[in-house]
Formats: sequence, C-alpha cells, structure tokens
Amino acid sequence: MLRSGILKVFIVSLVMISCISFFAAANDGDYRLQPEDVLHISVYEQPDLDTRTRISSTGDIAFPLLGKLNIAGLTVIELKDKITELLEKDYLVNPQVQVFIEQYHVKQIAVLGAVNKPGKYDMFKERKTTVMEAIAMAEGFSEIADINGTRVIRTEGGREMTIPIKVTNITKKGRKDEDVTLEPGDIVFVPESFF
Repeated sequence: MLRSGILKVFIVSLVMISCISFFAAANDGDYRLQPEDVLHISVYEQPDLDTRTRISSTGDIAFPLLGKLNIAGLTVIELKDKITELLEKDYLVNPQVQVFIEQYHVKQIAVLGAVNKPGKYDMFKERKTTVMEAIAMAEGFSEIADINGTRVIRTEGGREMTIPIKVTNITKKGRKDEDVTLEPGDIVFVPESFF
C-alpha cells in the first residue's frame, strides 16, 4: 500500500514537471520544425502571400515569390527571419512576417507490460520525452512491476536494440542522466516481478 502511494505521488510530480517544462519550451521557441508540421505564414498587408502549408518529408515548403524553401530543423523565429530576409532582398520593404504552427506532426511511443494503462502515447511536441515521462503517461508501474527490469526496445537501421533502464537509479539515486530520451516508435517495456 505504501509503495503504491509513493508511486502515485511520484507520477503526479513527474506530470506537473513535464507540463511546466512543456510550456517553458513552447515560450522559448526551442521547437525545431519537422516534416508533416502544418504552418500558417502571413505577411502584413500582403494577402497574396498568405500561405497554409505542410512541410514535406524532405523538409521543404513552397512559398509565393520565393518558391521552394528547405526549412526542417529551423525554429519558428528562424523561419520568420529567413522569409523576412528573402522578401526584403528582392521584393518588399520591411515585410512583417508571422509564422504559426497550426498542427504538429504526431510522434508516438508505446508503453507495454506491467504498467497501469499500457498503450500508445503521443510524445511531447516541443521537447524530448523520457522513459520516466512515458511511464507517467501510462499511469505508472503496476503493483507487480519489476521496475528495474524496464527496457526500451528501439529499431535503428532495420536492427532491433534493447536499452536497459534501472529505474531506482533515477528515482532513488537522482541519476537523471539515466532517464533515456525516447525516439518515435520506441517501445518501453516493463516486465512483471516474479517475487
């Protein structure tokens, strides 16, 4: 019973920290544009340049006057500055460009095994998602979980690899660096304890 109560407090704390970090990252403009993100780009008093576009799989968008632009990996502010500079160079005097992300490309991970709510979960959009945050999304470890048997199953270059996670190093010893950052498509698996 005590273990269950401590885990619930831990999960609530993780979720709160995650929310604070999410909003901080969004306000800092740290998010890097990704293929499949949908953008709305407008230029003040230039309705013909008003554009709604999806970033292609190669990281490109088409923009009036400027044609094809490769923008993957830029922040919203960097994209705004790039379009402003290109428009100023040949077309407009002091253009006022606005860029908004209308829709983020959804990236998911799976959390399976001895957790309270196994399933697929959307990763954070503006920042990285860690193993412990994924466990929190799945409402924590179940009472029969072998928490130190937790592992990440990842496929890279067609090969499957397993990354072991010793949860007590993170939760009890404060080794935050061992809280592995997840990649889209990762599976977090928590085995059952045999004791």
